[in-house]
Amino acid sequence: MHISARIFKSVFASIVVALLGALPAVAEKPVNTNWRGLAIKGYDTVAYFELGVPQAGSGDYELEWEGATWRFSTAEHKAKFGANPEKYAPQYGGYCAWAVSNDYTAPVDPEAWKIVEGKLYLNYSHKVKANWEKEMAKNIRKADGFWPKLRDN
Repeated sequence: MHISARIFKSVFASIVVALLGALPAVAEKPVNTNWRGLAIKGYDTVAYFELGVPQAGSGDYELEWEGATWRFSTAEHKAKFGANPEKYAPQYGGYCAWAVSNDYTAPVDPEAWKIVEGKLYLNYSHKVKANWEKEMAKNIRKADGFWPKLRDN
């Protein structure tokens, strides 16, 4: 019996998808620390809100929160975050907002960001951010639904 390459590839792909679907989802850390153990690749999360621009943090101003090291550009920003980290922390633990809206996680470019209704959202790249913004409200709703499962599984 001879099976065409196209049919074989189709059957093989279906089996792989079925097997992957049977595996348990891998829980993510609550905060994306995929870059040297630092949240937001060492950027100052308070700067997005206070200065309106991304700004690299300094090893001189660090604190630990949610299992991650957060860096700040000033002692004042460190104190503000320490007093109310939920206000300044990026949504979805600092993982890509577009990816989370599609039920997976991805790293971010700290320069691809947007504050929406007082919340910081980061994306993988400027191009991904532009796509995310096309249906931003819908993508935020979807991500809000997916994030607890991605974080807690």
